[in-house]
Amino acid sequence: MNPSPASDPRYPIGRFVRQDVYSHAERSAHVARLAAQPGTLAAVLDGLDEHDFAAPYRPGGWTVGQLVHHLADSHANAFIRVKLGLTEDEPTIKPYDQDAWVQLADATTLPPHVSVALFAATHIRLHAVLESMQGEQFARRLMHPENGVMTLDQVAAMYAWHGDHHLAHLAQYRAHYRPPRG
Repeated sequence: MNPSPASDPRYPIGRFVRQDVYSHAERSAHVARLAAQPGTLAAVLDGLDEHDFAAPYRPGGWTVGQLVHHLADSHANAFIRVKLGLTEDEPTIKPYDQDAWVQLADATTLPPHVSVALFAATHIRLHAVLESMQGEQFARRLMHPENGVMTLDQVAAMYAWHGDHHLAHLAQYRAHYRPPRG
């Protein structure tokens, strides 16, 4: 997970490419990746300090701390979106302004470890729901105002990518952008 600084630092694992259909094996891999992300997040943050949390994770990016809070916010939304998709008939989900959210007090003043705990708890619940779903449930749909109609399979794939995408940002920060400690 150590991307080269020569690659596009905005997309260290590439952009998300949504497929129309996912195989059972691909779906299982997405669910497994989601389950692993909290442990990976804790590991990649290990040893970082308040100076790191206040530093941009890449040139022109949010701070490391804001990125961690964003992960918790985003994946809490994913959990709610999956539950809505399972319990309502093609619900329209609410998008949110992620840039505005990372400027709010919780993302600028609280230590990132608060969101690490939220991310971990959210993923335990999200994983429990996804693991219990039958194949036809992954075909249930929701309307995302920015991305159009999406199946829950596509939602799981997108958030597996999203978590890995930002975990790669944090690994990239450690490898290439972290200021030296004196």
